[in-house]
Amino acid sequence: MAEQEEQPIAGRSLTGQAVALARLLHHECTSLLRLYTERETFLSSYTPDGKRLVSPSPESEEPSTEEQVQLLHSALRQCLGLLHRVIQKEEEEWGKLEDEYESMRKSVQARLEHLLYSTKGLVQTDGTNLEVTPDNQCNEETDGSGGVFGFKLWTYRVLLELIHWSDHAAKTLHVLHTEREGAEEA
Repeated sequence: MAEQEEQPIAGRSLTGQAVALARLLHHECTSLLRLYTERETFLSSYTPDGKRLVSPSPESEEPSTEEQVQLLHSALRQCLGLLHRVIQKEEEEWGKLEDEYESMRKSVQARLEHLLYSTKGLVQTDGTNLEVTPDNQCNEETDGSGGVFGFKLWTYRVLLELIHWSDHAAKTLHVLHTEREGAEEA
């Protein structure tokens, strides 16, 4: 995705747009998980261990809202890296499919990239340089030792991470929006 300037939608601030984008991303991530579990029905009874795949650590105990958004940006980059890995491995395993799941997966990827540009524009200062490329350093990844079953479980966990972090993004960006724009509703 090429570098792009954020232009406010008429009547909406950049923070308001970012909140709306994060909420839409969360909705689409939830839909993506639903499509995945409809395809992989055995997952309906699977409960992951609760350990996060993505967990950026704050530099201070009480990070400011801007620092929280920077941490969020880092987490979203890691999520994008995980999503890229899922896409790569799924295409290696099953080829390109033209179904609703793949279409939604592409939409989530594009929306996540757009949210990265938005969060970068909101908190980047002269002292910080926020990247928008996928961060491929994840704590845990499927190494193929679990075979196709292990890969499907890992994909499920990645989709849960996307839901978690997109929801966290909506909440954190709403706080930033409220601080910057006052009582204006996002």
